[in-house]
Amino acid sequence: MTEVATPKPSPGAAPGDAESALLQADSITKSFGGLVAVDDVTFSIPRRSIVSIIGPNGAGKTTFFNMLTGLYRPTQGRISFDGRSITGRRPDKIMAGGVARTFQNIRLFATMTALENVMVGQHSRMKAGLFGSVFHAPWVNREESRVRDVGREMLAYVGLAENQFEHMAVNLSYGDQRRVEIARALASGPKLLLLDEPTAGMNPQESAQLTEFMRQMRDEKDLTILLIEHDMQVVMGVSERITVLDHGQQIAEGKPDEVRSNPSVIEAYLGKQGERDAEADANATDEREEG
Repeated sequence: MTEVATPKPSPGAAPGDAESALLQADSITKSFGGLVAVDDVTFSIPRRSIVSIIGPNGAGKTTFFNMLTGLYRPTQGRISFDGRSITGRRPDKIMAGGVARTFQNIRLFATMTALENVMVGQHSRMKAGLFGSVFHAPWVNREESRVRDVGREMLAYVGLAENQFEHMAVNLSYGDQRRVEIARALASGPKLLLLDEPTAGMNPQESAQLTEFMRQMRDEKDLTILLIEHDMQVVMGVSERITVLDHGQQIAEGKPDEVRSNPSVIEAYLGKQGERDAEADANATDEREEG
């Protein structure tokens, strides 16, 4: 694995962005045998921002997420978080440093309660080892009580009804399972929260509520948020900056309005005919406005 010695700012980023970014990924490449899933992507996330990664299926979005959280090691490149390299570090070490995530397919412990699932999210902050767990020293009991209180606080914060706290995760509705997963991520005390398709399976009303909740989390928890999302209404409504991947390559980056009208993005989603149709629609709109 090769680390890039000199970071370069993201394409289209203003000078100095790399220095003020909470997370900086430089020339990240990930190959699986002969398949290049992510190809030389440079990307940064400003502190206290909400940033989205979008792209068609198979574009490399989740692979990129997995490298940021340590599930995959980059084949080449360097990832820095809060001024320190996390390239190739173990997932638990990256989480302990302040990075938490949810998954596209909900990953809760089905036969544990909602509260127990959220308590697991605090594992990296706990000090009790095997000895403390076996002998139940007073300080261990106090720590477990504190962890339980934080778990209840996070479940209430994400909007789960109190009478659901002790329900098995498998018996919760899909929307409530999403809430528990976000609560578990928040319980780890992150600086950066990665959300992988958080509105998948939600109706438009639920998606709108989550969009507003993302802003609330950013403001109240002093978070930076990075999300992968296919719902363009959510992406355009919540994102301050958007990066677009296609076949593992970074094809566009900018503000929502810039990305929406980018021909490369339109082609990636709709193909050449879609690009021509979009251009025709834009011309027709301009003609109507002029008339």
